Amino acid sequence: MYFDPAEVGMKPAPFKHTVYNALVVPRPIGWISTMSSEGVVNLAPFSFFNSLSADPPCVMFCPNGVKPGTTERKDSLVNAETTGEFVYNMCTTELGEAMVRTAVHEPASIDEMAAAGLEAAPCEKVRAPRIKASPIALECKYLQTVTLPKPAHGAQSQMVIGQVVGIHVADAMIVDGIIDVRKVRPLARLGYLDYASIEPENVFSLRPPGGDHRFDRKTAE
Repeated sequence: MYFDPAEVGMKPAPFKHTVYNALVVPRPIGWISTMSSEGVVNLAPFSFFNSLSADPPCVMFCPNGVKPGTTERKDSLVNAETTGEFVYNMCTTELGEAMVRTAVHEPASIDEMAAAGLEAAPCEKVRAPRIKASPIALECKYLQTVTLPKPAHGAQSQMVIGQVVGIHVADAMIVDGIIDVRKVRPLARLGYLDYASIEPENVFSLRPPGGDHRFDRKTAE
């Protein structure tokens, strides 16, 4: 089938639910921690997140829409713009349930990291804390907010761009001089309520013709 989302929206027959979130998968989860100007920690997962460049390293996340039932912008967006910083925390399979708990919309006065039972760890260059249990965290300085096209229905979305100024990697994730994704076991976002776990037996390498051999993996066991 073919459809134009501007004409029929994201639920044309035979779809029963919004289909777009299931079209570009899997996606990394933007588990973003920020701190308000009053010093309150905010933690929220975002379905739209990714790396933008390697040099300088930059990332983006999209705090789409507004708080449910209000016209207020989401706390992660407000905090990033106000304080000029945010932190990306990698969500692993083990942290999946905790991540889902942080999807609940809490008042701005609530420390959402503590409310989810997650221990905070200090960062080096930003005030916002990182999640101690997360094996990879990126400290980011806010660069800009890009306002996306106005939707036919719902609130307008924004893309927040940040430059990575500090990187935390758990030592146990480093094997033979590279990050062993089989140990990290990242959790990936699919459509609807579905997620996928990156399991060791499903990790494999593909080498392009004449490609670089420096990244050949050795058996970690």
